[in-house]
Amino acid sequence: MKGVIVAAGYGTRFLPVTKTIPKEMLPLIDRPAIDFIMDEFAAAGIHEVLIISSRRKKSLEDYFDREVELESVFKKEGATDKLARIEPSDMKVFFTRQKEMRGTGDALLCARPFCSDEPFIVAYPDDLHFGEVPLARQLVSVYEKTGCSVMSTLHDPPNLERYGVLALADDGLHVTDIVEKPAPGTEPSREASIGRFLLTPEIFEHLEDGWQKHLTGPKPESEYFHVYALKKLMDAGKVVYHPIEGERLDTGAPAGYLRALLRYAARDPELAAEIRSAAAELE
Repeated sequence: MKGVIVAAGYGTRFLPVTKTIPKEMLPLIDRPAIDFIMDEFAAAGIHEVLIISSRRKKSLEDYFDREVELESVFKKEGATDKLARIEPSDMKVFFTRQKEMRGTGDALLCARPFCSDEPFIVAYPDDLHFGEVPLARQLVSVYEKTGCSVMSTLHDPPNLERYGVLALADDGLHVTDIVEKPAPGTEPSREASIGRFLLTPEIFEHLEDGWQKHLTGPKPESEYFHVYALKKLMDAGKVVYHPIEGERLDTGAPAGYLRALLRYAARDPELAAEIRSAAAELE
């Protein structure tokens, strides 16, 4: 099993900081958001990860490399605790660049040489997960039982109409369709798709087919999304869903990022006390 992180987007909701700093590098206190995805993958037994980035995101590559100058300074100081904090991950991390912002379907096609004929887990770094069982491990367990691609969901979240909502087969397991942002009262279920998927390699054939149709369609210059290929797998009865166990934090917009930052900080008793003190001052 391999991991793929889609990290090529502009991050326009966080401008101007994302003019020079990738959104995936925005920190939760002292760790960039992408670090949490890497930990999740590692805990699920994934040792090879492809990060799909773009030309403005060289700092992502630097982050997963050694920092020789700091290592030298900390060794001279005998600062073993600091050395441990900058030690590179044991994960094998690969990078490829999406040359143009042409949508998630195009981005996933960049992963085909890396994934080859293996199933893989796709993570969008806006979605962070905290729980006893890593979300990637939950998806792997479902795949091992079904052999199908797996979509992770939130069950009956607030503002369901803001999500892609799944239509389910009579067996209550397979997915037959996804409806983007349905009007209230028209939702096909209460299961909302989020940014974590386990995909089987046959999706690449559908991505290629959809890409060719997109290029000959009425708006070839527009973005191409992976939903076309997912729906082809749904039509073949090869997609199931899994309501996540644990807590999902959405860092995709400033309000969600702030909430995630506070939720993560509250795990530290000292920082939790600071949060309570600051909140009291704001009242």
